[in-house]
Amino acid sequence: MSASAVFILDVKGKPLISRNYKGDVAMSEIEHFMPLLLQREEEGALAPLLSHGRVHFLWIKHSNLYLVATTLKNANASLVYSFLYKTVEVFSEYFKELEEESIRDNFVIVYELLDELMDFGFPQTTDSKILQEYITQQGNKLETGKSRVPPTVTNAVSWRSEGIKYKKNEVFIDVIESVNLLVNANGSVLLSEIVGTIKLKVFLSGMPELRLGLNDRVLFELTGRSKNKSVELEDVKFHQCVRLSRFDNDRTISFIPPDGDFELMSYRLSTQVKPLIWIESVIEKFSHSRVEIMVKAKGQFKKQSVANGVEISVPVPSDADSPRFKTSVGSAKYVPEKNIVIWSIKSFPGGKEYLMRAHFGLPSVEKEEEEGRPPIGVKFEIPYFTVSGIQVRYMKIIEKSGYQALPWVRYITQSGDYQLRTS
Repeated sequence: MSASAVFILDVKGKPLISRNYKGDVAMSEIEHFMPLLLQREEEGALAPLLSHGRVHFLWIKHSNLYLVATTLKNANASLVYSFLYKTVEVFSEYFKELEEESIRDNFVIVYELLDELMDFGFPQTTDSKILQEYITQQGNKLETGKSRVPPTVTNAVSWRSEGIKYKKNEVFIDVIESVNLLVNANGSVLLSEIVGTIKLKVFLSGMPELRLGLNDRVLFELTGRSKNKSVELEDVKFHQCVRLSRFDNDRTISFIPPDGDFELMSYRLSTQVKPLIWIESVIEKFSHSRVEIMVKAKGQFKKQSVANGVEISVPVPSDADSPRFKTSVGSAKYVPEKNIVIWSIKSFPGGKEYLMRAHFGLPSVEKEEEEGRPPIGVKFEIPYFTVSGIQVRYMKIIEKSGYQALPWVRYITQSGDYQLRTS
């Protein structure tokens, strides 16, 4: 990585914290960062990487703070940015809210953490659970009683402590898929993709090895199985605990898990998705008096499945007033500050159709119609269902003591960026 130094600046560019890891960049170089940033902003050429002479500034903004890494070399930029975002994550774990005040209140602990997060320009221990074993705080003060570094830091498995014990050994697996969809006014799907994550909640004693089996199409091809019920995963990203070489060889997802909650993997599928909740709307304007909106929603998923917490956001004219609603199910409310009607349906079974009618008064002097109308947005969550058809085929738990453990699997499909345009 070869980042020379890391700075945390306030919103005016004044350094709050600075940590020089290599000594090859003068600390005074940071004085050039804010003028350079403001100049590029004025020119409309602001970029996440700014250069002054031989010094490169790689920066991110979080709340009212700038986190800046400096380097003289052609560093691995993606690794530097990953480190900066990981630093934000660790500080947020410690201080709940990462902002100027929390940095000022915790100078000592911030320096301690920066010393452990990076050494000579290379990331070291970045897992907040492990850091909290030996960098602890009481109020705003560092607890100095624990000077012994836990063995976890020097272990090959730096994300899991030794000696963990549970009376009941269990693993909870959540397969969560978000559907991103954009439909035009003619009903054609312009964009559809599935973004999935597999999250684990681990309550296992000792140092178990887990093996997860999915209906992965590449695996099915390697083993000569039928591809009918398999899924082709794209852009797969794993937690650091997964043995990547093993996955590359035979598509086995093998790992020693962290304790508690973590995201094991994420994936994407660029596949044509049939809209799970289909929306049709008709808008009738009666000049200088009122507007009537009729919205029909249809569940286009399996009849045995139910969508929970459905919210349909319907745009209305900004000068509308005196709302009246009639719904076949659920309730509707007007949100004037957003110029939308939110139609809420607690439980929406597959195959069902529902109607909502809205009546609004309009001022006598009609406002000029803006070009285009915002799309209708839909939020929902369907439990026990994945739109891609991904399945957990097995979860093997191997631990030297030979205990029995129970894996529990839950599937959820939810809306991501789900929008339907109206004419």
